[in-house]
Amino acid sequence: MSDKLKDKDAKGKGGKGKLMLILVAVGMLAIGGGGVLALVATGMIGGSHASTPKERGPQLVRKGEEDPYMPKPKEGESESSDMEVAGEGGDEYRTAYYTFSEDFTSNLKDSDALIQTSLACSTRRDGRVLMWLKKHELAIRSQILQILADTPEDDVYTIQGKNKLQTRMTAAINKVLIQKEGFGGVDAVYFRSFIIQ
Repeated sequence: MSDKLKDKDAKGKGGKGKLMLILVAVGMLAIGGGGVLALVATGMIGGSHASTPKERGPQLVRKGEEDPYMPKPKEGESESSDMEVAGEGGDEYRTAYYTFSEDFTSNLKDSDALIQTSLACSTRRDGRVLMWLKKHELAIRSQILQILADTPEDDVYTIQGKNKLQTRMTAAINKVLIQKEGFGGVDAVYFRSFIIQ
């Protein structure tokens, strides 16, 4: 092979190698730029210009705000008999209450004693939680009765025991709502009446 031919082959291979190197570099820059763009868009880098993600499910309702999900009273009623909204106060969010339609009566764990209680619960979320409580009251009632039947008699005579019972009931109600609707939203359970026999 002549020197000119060898020189031409070397230049051709070198030219293709340089072109390939440039294409790889441009490709890597594009991939890296896309990654940076994705991080900026998700707000992981770049700070405040990324939009904050909207929370799923019922939203907290500030006092004085319109709640499009709040159940409307039936004709001739001033308010729904099982749902109430609290008035003015220190919390920036309004509190809505749901009263269960019937009392709960159950035996207590390892005891001849019976408990009869009337319950209500509260939420600071929009009216969907109240609608779900009404819609799934039967499933919630079943869970509450199980909790009452699993409560030792000694627990119902102390404030700490009653607080623990309220916490367990709140968790059980939220569990039912999460299973049925995908979101809980109940903040607390309250005793309206509490009788041990």
